[in-house]
Amino acid sequence: MISTIHRKQTEGLRTRLLRFSRQQQSFNMVSGGKQILGMVLAFIGLLGTIIICALPTWRVTAFIGANIVTSQIIWEGLWMNCVTQSTGQMQCKVYDSMLELPQDLQAARALTVIAIIVAVVGILLGVAGGNAQKRELGASLYIGWGTAALLFIGGGLLCSTCPKNEKEYDYRYSKAQSVDTNKQQYV
Repeated sequence: MISTIHRKQTEGLRTRLLRFSRQQQSFNMVSGGKQILGMVLAFIGLLGTIIICALPTWRVTAFIGANIVTSQIIWEGLWMNCVTQSTGQMQCKVYDSMLELPQDLQAARALTVIAIIVAVVGILLGVAGGNAQKRELGASLYIGWGTAALLFIGGGLLCSTCPKNEKEYDYRYSKAQSVDTNKQQYV
């Protein structure tokens, strides 16, 4: 009778261990796929952020004269300005000082560099964007929004691969004691 009970307990324990082992294996395969996808998306986001930092298309201004022959397109970027003539000739000039850059582009430059640094750190931690004037948003901003979305998706996927902590800790704190203000205090 004791051996029958012992055998049933052993079989039940084996069944539970086998079920737990299968669940752990399927979790590891799904977790590994999420990690790979998250790293790929984060790396693509990092490359996109580097590209938008380098491109001079953050702000586009078009000057059109009396006829279409005298038109210019000015591209303002974080690091340089470029002017394209109607003849197709393009000239770029790097900013000589930080003071030449408008405040919005200074802020964009700082935030873009911070985003690149944070993306690199995140990837490393995962492994161990008048008159006769027409101003439009440049292509770098749209690319930046897309790469920001990829960075968020990649980071979310990496965060979702962390295993849940199965241990629950029970913290007990003692009740705060009040101080009687009527007593004389000594210094």
